[in-house]
Amino acid sequence: MAAYLPHTTTFFSPTTTYTNQIHTLLRFKPSITHPPKPFPVLCSRRPDYTPNHISDPNYVRIFDTTLRDGEQSPGATMTTKEKLDIAQREFLYEILGEVIKAGATTLNIPDTVGYNWPREFGQLIADIKANTPGIENVIISTHCQNDLGLSTANTLEGAYHGARQLEVTINGIGERAGNASLEEVVMTIKCKGGLLGGLYTGINTRHIVMASKMVEEYSGLQVQPHKAIVGANAFAHESGIHQDGMLKNRNTYEIMSPEDIGLFRSNESGLTLGKLSGRHALKAKLFELGYDIDGRELNDLFWRFKSVAEMKKVITDDDLIALVSDEVFQPCIVWKFGDVQVTCGTLGLSTATVKLIYNDGTEHISCSTGTGPVDAAYKAVDLIVKAPVKLLEYSMSAVTAGIDALASTRVVIAAENDHTTTHASGEQMARTYSGTGASMDIVISSVRAYVGAINKMLGVKQQSTVNKMV
Repeated sequence: MAAYLPHTTTFFSPTTTYTNQIHTLLRFKPSITHPPKPFPVLCSRRPDYTPNHISDPNYVRIFDTTLRDGEQSPGATMTTKEKLDIAQREFLYEILGEVIKAGATTLNIPDTVGYNWPREFGQLIADIKANTPGIENVIISTHCQNDLGLSTANTLEGAYHGARQLEVTINGIGERAGNASLEEVVMTIKCKGGLLGGLYTGINTRHIVMASKMVEEYSGLQVQPHKAIVGANAFAHESGIHQDGMLKNRNTYEIMSPEDIGLFRSNESGLTLGKLSGRHALKAKLFELGYDIDGRELNDLFWRFKSVAEMKKVITDDDLIALVSDEVFQPCIVWKFGDVQVTCGTLGLSTATVKLIYNDGTEHISCSTGTGPVDAAYKAVDLIVKAPVKLLEYSMSAVTAGIDALASTRVVIAAENDHTTTHASGEQMARTYSGTGASMDIVISSVRAYVGAINKMLGVKQQSTVNKMV
């Protein structure tokens, strides 16, 4: 249980769209602000924001905690004895009444270890609403963990019984088994709002896929294919009888349209991309995949696409997604990858020559040896950047099948002797930075990922220096 006081409330302004929140907080800056698309708006007008009051009793405030990786908001702390005492309902009502008197605007009722059955949790919310003095002056909030796979069900049951703020995370990321998933909660309320008493969220659901992809890229936490709403298989139909039904009427096996969440069906346009494809075809295909990219980002991505298309006969959707991750979802550039040349094999020591371009346009070249081509290339990068780092994680996967598949690389690094992050428990931890890269050459893919992670680290340090000077 946590009681939020006014100065700790950190909600987004109701006039800010959800996409803009994600773009701002994840440092993704489109080069052009696009006018609204001509599709129907799939969100409702949100009531004006008041911390402790919602004018429309059917409106549910969605409180996205993704950027805290699912941690609970700061709140009151209690001793072991107080936690045992609060298990007694009458004492719970009493202490909640006291924090309301103290000025709390939101009462957060969590299922911290994900142990509650939906009926239990819903009844808890109903009892708190019925028995807590002054409850009409605050908002009841929920924060449900997914240890038994019931976080979404518990969250919805809480909303049905009176909670009007729901703490959720995009893709359900969070501690242990994760938190209630934003997309599952929002789309369930959208699809079944009538059975929930007419509840609505005001979320524009067409931004769900894009937000999911951005969180996946920045967190490095891959969405499982069978994840509800945003998984790769969520709208795939393989069974013969299902395919027959879909061809006759999509509503036969789809309770929602993929377009409702910003996903446009692959190949509906009949486009097959190759080396002769132009910018317009690339942009249309990207839009099918949920990416609305234009301006400089589209131009940079187009030339990366052309370089890959020269070596592959057909560019798949997965290839494009990997290229978008490598070219668009990147931090502010301090060092730009230029070239890399390696020599390796069983007859001698692996060597690498790397060229990086600094943000002022100057080129820097360095050579190094290593236990393999990637190790040699990373050491050459270190000689140029001169920012000691530790490589914590390195992983690579083939984006598609075949000898001409793109390689997608992800690395996690930490600056040496850097202990600037404080965990919720008070423990000092080294801050980590991730980077992704994609190329048909595994060494190039690896170097791109490494440089991307270093750029994140240097960007944070530069911003920290600027803040200290202000």
